[in-house]
Amino acid sequence: MRHQGIPRVVSKWLIAPILLFALYVQFHGDFGPGGGFQAGVIFAAAVVLYALIFGLQAAKQIVKPRIVETLVALGVLLYAGTGLVSLFLGYNFLDYTALDPDNAPHGQHLGIFLVELGVGITVAAVMIAIFFSFAGRRRLR
Repeated sequence: MRHQGIPRVVSKWLIAPILLFALYVQFHGDFGPGGGFQAGVIFAAAVVLYALIFGLQAAKQIVKPRIVETLVALGVLLYAGTGLVSLFLGYNFLDYTALDPDNAPHGQHLGIFLVELGVGITVAAVMIAIFFSFAGRRRLR
């Protein structure tokens, strides 16, 4: 794609709004349609677009594979940790009231936010890891 000027320029214009839209979907997900899964896929799509236009090695320079692996685990830990906090406080698993027993709606909002954030981080990291794995394969002869 080095000699393809139009896709390179257009992708430079599109990647930032795609990432911004992913953040909007992530943080607006508890109020309307969307949430962690959709935001994670949109975020990963921006990284895939970057890799397709500028090359896999350039994408790996920006999004390091080791960080991607760490984010997979971090997202799962955030999701599970939210549930375990409620268990340790004497509530049911993922009973968000435990996060703020004096103000149940606030606890519900905080719990949904944390769980959706964990899902978003995990989905984005897994999609990027899958893309890196498949894109880095060599063709068998």
